Amino acid sequence: MKVSWKKSAIAILSSMFILAACGSGNDSTPAPNKDKEADKTEEAQKFKIGVTQIVEHDSLNAAFDGFKKALEDAELEIEWDIQNAQNDNSANTSIATNLVTSGVDLIFANSTPSAQAVASATQDIPIVFTSVTDAVSAELVASMENPGGNVTGTIDNHPEAIPNTMKFLKEELGAKKVGMVFNAGEQNSRAQVDAVKEILKDMDMEVVEAPVATSADVKQATESLIGKVDSLYIITDNTVVSALESVVSVAKDNKIPMMVGEFDSVARGGLAAYGFEFFDIGYEAGQMAVKILKGESKPADMAVQEPQNLKFVINKETADAIELDIKEEWNAEFSK
Repeated sequence: MKVSWKKSAIAILSSMFILAACGSGNDSTPAPNKDKEADKTEEAQKFKIGVTQIVEHDSLNAAFDGFKKALEDAELEIEWDIQNAQNDNSANTSIATNLVTSGVDLIFANSTPSAQAVASATQDIPIVFTSVTDAVSAELVASMENPGGNVTGTIDNHPEAIPNTMKFLKEELGAKKVGMVFNAGEQNSRAQVDAVKEILKDMDMEVVEAPVATSADVKQATESLIGKVDSLYIITDNTVVSALESVVSVAKDNKIPMMVGEFDSVARGGLAAYGFEFFDIGYEAGQMAVKILKGESKPADMAVQEPQNLKFVINKETADAIELDIKEEWNAEFSK
């Protein structure tokens, strides 16, 4: 049967209207995908942080724990690139170079050597440090108040810690000669030894140095001081603190009081310390990193922070081991 062209045209037009009507319930332009929008918002809060740490030991690990906690509390999603040089200077330099080329948004440098290496490797990527003793002498910042570059952070040197320690050794323990085992290659350590020497000039006391190059040298260097000193002071030297148990052993065997630079070393067998929690300075560094990542501030404008709440702690077991009686006034004035 033949169909006229008019009827065919009408049928075609009707089909077009029907198709158009069927499509009217779905806009030809796809509606925005709310899930994807949310993903983009979340993705904007994701950051990559490179971490460089010179060596494994309790104090530095506690500082890193504090740093991570600050980022967690800020609810930022972080991709971590964590590197440890295991006290190898060559590895420390390589780590710095690798982090700079890996596309990180910020670098957390945990120790003076770590901070110096990454500061030399980049002037563009924000760097936040902690566990640094003298940021100015280490040439990390122009000044404590105005860092002036891409680097800032928190130091591990309270201005009253060393003076109080020396005063305790002299007035409470009657010390005259203080043995110091340290890595002379660490600027952080050299600065502290020089600070002790300067303070002792007016106290009728002296420092007897025992420099080391590696952790393997620490015990022998400590033993070399026996008979030459009546006390020991172990500062926040990464090389020595990583082998602290060997120093503790020598000190206890010879009943020599050993003051240390931070609380973790007290817990590991040091006699006492005027100090603070490394977790706290790590946390404060983390808070600074949060402000940088959120674009609220820049390292150049963020003053370097000192530790807060200097306290005295004493290890009663160590005191007993070296036959030192803890005076009642120490307990009354200080906390364990």
